[in-house]
Amino acid sequence: MLPKDILLPSGGKAKATVIHVVTPQSWPAFRKTLSKEAQGWSAANGFAGESGRHLLLPDGKGGVAQVVAGIGTGADPFTLGKLARSLPQGMYELAGDVEDAYLAALGWCLEAYGFSAYGKTFAEPARLVCPETVDRADVLRAASAAWLTRDLVNTPASDMGPDQLERAARTVAAAHKAKVKVISGKALEQGFPMVHHVGKASASAPRLIDFSWGPQRAPKVTLVGKGVTFDTGGLDIKPASGMLLMKKDMGGAATVLGLAQMIMAAKLNVRLRVLIPVVENAIAGNAFRPGDVLKSRKGLTIEIGNTDAEGRLILGDALALADEEQPDLLVDMATLTGAARVALGPDLPPFYTDDDEAAAALGQAAARENDPLWRMPFWEPYMRLFESGIASMNNSGDSGFAGSITAALFLKRFVDKAKTYIHFDIFAWTPAAKPGRPRGAEAQGQRALFTMIRHRYGN
Repeated sequence: MLPKDILLPSGGKAKATVIHVVTPQSWPAFRKTLSKEAQGWSAANGFAGESGRHLLLPDGKGGVAQVVAGIGTGADPFTLGKLARSLPQGMYELAGDVEDAYLAALGWCLEAYGFSAYGKTFAEPARLVCPETVDRADVLRAASAAWLTRDLVNTPASDMGPDQLERAARTVAAAHKAKVKVISGKALEQGFPMVHHVGKASASAPRLIDFSWGPQRAPKVTLVGKGVTFDTGGLDIKPASGMLLMKKDMGGAATVLGLAQMIMAAKLNVRLRVLIPVVENAIAGNAFRPGDVLKSRKGLTIEIGNTDAEGRLILGDALALADEEQPDLLVDMATLTGAARVALGPDLPPFYTDDDEAAAALGQAAARENDPLWRMPFWEPYMRLFESGIASMNNSGDSGFAGSITAALFLKRFVDKAKTYIHFDIFAWTPAAKPGRPRGAEAQGQRALFTMIRHRYGN
């Protein structure tokens, strides 16, 4: 099933089972409207309108007459979405105290996601009639982008290497008639040497995917996504436990592709450019080494302090290319540092920008979309930690402190001309299921960024 099969248009002729949404405060009054049998049934089940609980009221014929669902003040706005997987199959519609019908419908679609490509089976989710106050196209656009991102990240590296990631990018671009160029081989080695060196040890060749869409004279929005399809750590090899989730190291690329799909589907008035440096950080006799000095597209030389700090290298070359055309907005998204998870945990990705107006807009959009983000600083004094005795800078620095901030500062060295630059250090994963967020891949920051771009540049 697809999101469009789960969130049905309003105004259909088929009869839907009503879900009455109540709070602990409104439940006593609503309870009095029920039959004595239903009141007794609710008491027998200990239901009192608590957030996250629901009650099926029988129709006396072996079916469900109606559903009562609890939602509390301060509850996750996606809480009602859990009904997609907990109600019997069928068609439902919401009624009652729905504070944000858009987020309820979106949470429903996001909860209904299941990754079944490798034999895992899921029961068919319950379907929801789109509330009349909600723009169904907006919900489906966001849900479809999240499902795309989740599918790409959940796919193991054996089936999502550089070739397959390029194919996925071409599919997204072709659906909206975007122009695609892929740089590889000698052209990559000469023009994007850090991408080449990071990826050259893999049996799958490194490359840079570059596609553009939209009117030439519209505001330039450029999205850069880290596309490391698997990260062994290189010669500074990760421990086995550190590799278990490294299929998700292309989460930045997957999130950017989903965001690009949203932008193009909404026909936003922007000149969109998507750049994805794609590599596998593998181990072989020709792998780049600690102590090597790499020349970047920008001309900066980088001493390799650690081959496991490879994402910032490939992003540096891609950001340098993006910056050359002076975009109005330049965004990169990357599963870049474990330090970001230590600081903020898996649910709250940090972002970095010097543009206070953009930061404020992102914060508002994050709250509106239930897509949490947290602003962190480009703290320039920490740039001293990247000093090298023989090159422009070192890629890993001489300290374990402030790892997410220092990585952001490293990337910022490759951006001079963009009017607004924003860096996201995402996790792209939900380790424990939450409403609207099944365990596994997650499209963090995607909806917040789309909303910010939409409001900033309009339709």
